[in-house]
Amino acid sequence: MTVVDVAPTRGPDVQPDEYSSAGLTLGVAFRTFAQTFNARLLALAFVAALGTRIALGGWRWWDLGIAGIVLGMQPFTEWLIHVFILHARPKRLGRVTIDGLLARKHRQHHANPKLISLVLVPRRALITSVLAAVPLYWLVTGLDWRLAASWLVVAYGMFLTYEWVHFLIHSSYKPRRSYYRYIYKAHRLHHFRNENYWYGVTVHLADHALRTFPEKAEVPVSPTAFTLGVDVVEEPAA
Repeated sequence: MTVVDVAPTRGPDVQPDEYSSAGLTLGVAFRTFAQTFNARLLALAFVAALGTRIALGGWRWWDLGIAGIVLGMQPFTEWLIHVFILHARPKRLGRVTIDGLLARKHRQHHANPKLISLVLVPRRALITSVLAAVPLYWLVTGLDWRLAASWLVVAYGMFLTYEWVHFLIHSSYKPRRSYYRYIYKAHRLHHFRNENYWYGVTVHLADHALRTFPEKAEVPVSPTAFTLGVDVVEEPAA
């Protein structure tokens, strides 16, 4: 039997009624998003990285190059994470079952796609990502704090954008702009038609390049779109 989380009724993760109510405006959606832990942490990380980069000075063309690399990788980053981490199935290693936090939470998200605590990246994973990015980018840039700070600015900004777009797509807000309608429709097809296609969230370049962006009529309705083929078990927020 499939068991899913229920919306919390108190505490910081309480589910606002307006998130899934008809007539939600962009302003109300943004204010609701801005009150979440994820939005606040990523905004703080972005501002801290930007302030650090400005204080370090010494701007070079490589700072723009870093931005281009991060933004150019984003479509494929989203695709790879979605396919190989979020949709990963539990694996048996002897008597031990390996089932990552992100995969478990993502299955719960597919089972209950309007629950904010499942729409956003799990806190434990978010905090780990934000903190680990600092030494990781420092090492990748050859111990260059200026380039590392530039990378952090773009990466944190893109992460915040991803969370906001995903949050908005699962709300009751109706798309008005053509690009938002495009990504909104694609993500809803991923959830409600077939989970094996339309993996992008903010951009679908990788889906087009890797042939996972078919026309709606070209793929059947998947019987496992809400479960990803695995029983979904309730567990505490993480």
